[in-house]
Parts: sequence; C-alpha cells; structure tokens
Amino acid sequence: MRAVSEQIEIRTDPAAPPADSAVVRDALGVGLAVGLSGFAFGVTSAGAGLGLLQTCALSLLVFTGASQFALVGALAAGGNPFTAAAGAFFLGVRNAFYGLRLSGLLGLPRAVRPLAAQWVIDETSAVALAQPDRRSARLGFTVTGLTLYVLWNLTTLIGALGASALGDTDAWGLDAAGPAVFLALLAPMLSGTVERAVAGLGVLLVLLCQPVLPAGVPVLVAALAAPVVLAVHGRMARGAEPGERR
Repeated sequence: MRAVSEQIEIRTDPAAPPADSAVVRDALGVGLAVGLSGFAFGVTSAGAGLGLLQTCALSLLVFTGASQFALVGALAAGGNPFTAAAGAFFLGVRNAFYGLRLSGLLGLPRAVRPLAAQWVIDETSAVALAQPDRRSARLGFTVTGLTLYVLWNLTTLIGALGASALGDTDAWGLDAAGPAVFLALLAPMLSGTVERAVAGLGVLLVLLCQPVLPAGVPVLVAALAAPVVLAVHGRMARGAEPGERR
C-alpha cells in the first residue's frame, strides 16, 4: 500500500515535468496556428509589390512575423524602404532580449546557438519559458521552431503564388490581413496594466503622426511609448514606497 501511495504522489505532483507528448502537443498547436498566417504575409507582400524571391527571402531570413508585416505594410503605404526597414528592425530587437533569457534556460552547445538564434521569436520563447525544466524547454523550443519555420515558409510561398490568381488583393480585403495577424500576435502579451498602457499610447502616437509624417515613421515614433510609460510607472512605484522621504 505504501508503494502504491508513493506512486500516486509522484504522478500527481504538480511540480513534476510534463510528459513529452504534452510538450509536443502544445508546441505543434502553436506552430500550426501561427504558421498558417504565412499565407496572409505572402499575399500582403506580393500586393505591396515585392517579387516572389523577395517575399520568400524575408520569411527564410528574417522569420519574425511582426517585423515582416511592418516592412511590407510600410512599403505598401508608399514609405521609404530605409524607413520601412528601420521600423521592422526595431520591432525585431525584442528577440535579442528573448535570446538572453533562453540562452541560460536551454544551455545549447556553442556550435548550435547560431542556428537556434534564427528560431528565437515570440512563439518559441513562450513555449520554452512555460516549461519547468531544461529538457522540456529544449523539446518545446525545437518542435515549435521547426513546425513554425517550415509551415510559415511554405504558406508564404503559397500566398505569394496565389496573389496573382486572386488579382486585386484590396478587393478581397486581404490588405487588412497583415494588421489583423499582427494584432492577434500582440493581444496575448497585453496581460498587465503597463503593457496595455504602452499599447494605448503607441496607438495614440500613430494616430497623431499618421496624417503628418511619411509612411513608416509613425511606427518609429510609437516606439517611444515604452520608455515613457516605464518611466512614469517607475516614478509612481517609487512614490508609493512607504517611508520615503519627501
């Protein structure tokens, strides 16, 4: 009886690592759900005037949906290519911070890190960081990254090829696909008051700057929302500390 009770305790321990099948299931779910959005990017990119090779190269080499949509969206609006690239770059900088966190968690060999860096994006980071141990984190990161990379690039190719068959993408309303997917990726991150404040201020800055600044520049201005909100939040937090001298 004692042995049976010990087995039951081990199986019901909430701190026990999840089974590999559960990690793979969750990783595949994320990879499949987001990977299908590559079709919208392929259509949007082709509608913005980029060629098939250019569109596919963006997914193969850049491989971060928010930056890709920001780039082609600015180009479609008539923005300067350098401004569009700058906006995409600043959106992609967040992946560097993910990499710092994942480096210690995954503990990958040095020879593998340059290849793994290509897969450091929102989705792979979320799945890996949700795991309780290194082995599960590595498995979740690998399955999510592989699934998403293959599917994203495949659907990008299909979308770019299908854009010519669809004709005018504006008539189908596919010009709204990029912003819609971007909002879908962003929404789960707005879990706290600070995140919502940053998003709200960023939207306000874009709306104010859109009529007076060239395409792509309002996105760069909206990036100022984060340091402004964080500075105000830090000042309010320090002011709320008990016993602070005034």
